[in-house]
Amino acid sequence: MTDLVFTPALDDAEPYDEFALVAENAAEMGVAWPCAHMPRRLTATLASGQALSVIRWGDADPEIVFLHGGGQNAHTWDSVIVALGRPALAIDLPGHGRSDRRSDGNYGPWENALVVAQVIEQMAPNALGVVGMSLGGATNTRLAATRPDLVRHAVIVDVTPSVNDEGRVMTPEQRGTVALVSGPPTYESFEAVFEVTMAASPFRTEPGVRRGLRHNMVRLDDGRWRWRYDIGGSAEPSAASRDWVDFTPMWDDVGTITVPTMLMVGGESVFVLPEDIDEFRRRLPSVRVESVPGAGHAIQSDQPAALVALLNDFLSH
Repeated sequence: MTDLVFTPALDDAEPYDEFALVAENAAEMGVAWPCAHMPRRLTATLASGQALSVIRWGDADPEIVFLHGGGQNAHTWDSVIVALGRPALAIDLPGHGRSDRRSDGNYGPWENALVVAQVIEQMAPNALGVVGMSLGGATNTRLAATRPDLVRHAVIVDVTPSVNDEGRVMTPEQRGTVALVSGPPTYESFEAVFEVTMAASPFRTEPGVRRGLRHNMVRLDDGRWRWRYDIGGSAEPSAASRDWVDFTPMWDDVGTITVPTMLMVGGESVFVLPEDIDEFRRRLPSVRVESVPGAGHAIQSDQPAALVALLNDFLSH
């Protein structure tokens, strides 16, 4: 068996000021910039030597921890966090953003929950709640079930353990930008990737798509642009690295959650079906379910103000 090796994220041949772009998020959300809890990039180094990159908003103890979806990074929460106006921590999951890559390619919710727990212990042990979307939501499901001491309120955004069921077929249009994860890992120009991403983002503005892409891509030395994440792509993944895609065992985790939990679904999304919500309620009768009109899978990008309102209400109880 090969020892697990951690490698740093790719260097960007065209460095940029990642936080200068957040002024656009603030303007779109109608809040002042600079804000009360300014962001900065930090690194959490775990006992294994694995390094996870995070964005810490403000100097006070983070009140909310945010976990992004597969193929995303911590910046996907920028609009939500600036509008919330609370100290927060947004984590680049393993293999994403500026966090280390794993040699075994295992970026599933079980492994993620183990490392995220260590980051929360280090940087946000007193957080009111943890919010996770898609892969981050599955990670949060596992985390809430196993570490309720770290997840005092659990918000799960547009995902259930049935999301990757075999036989559940979605068109590329229905999958939206998620479909790009299994597409080409590199593009000849920034405009080329912008065109395909804009076409897959019917609820987002052009500036928002451009901003999100800049956070989620690096320019290589040869001029091509590559995704910052280490999943998907045109190469055939090994069986071992893809075992984590089946989330169905996590239904057992849902049934053991004891903390207040909110399942949030996009009104226009097909990732969570009515029968999934029924099963979630059967396993966890106390769950609060909210549907957000005008949002697809990425509610934080499509309807950030609605997500903010729901978070403020949920965390106040």
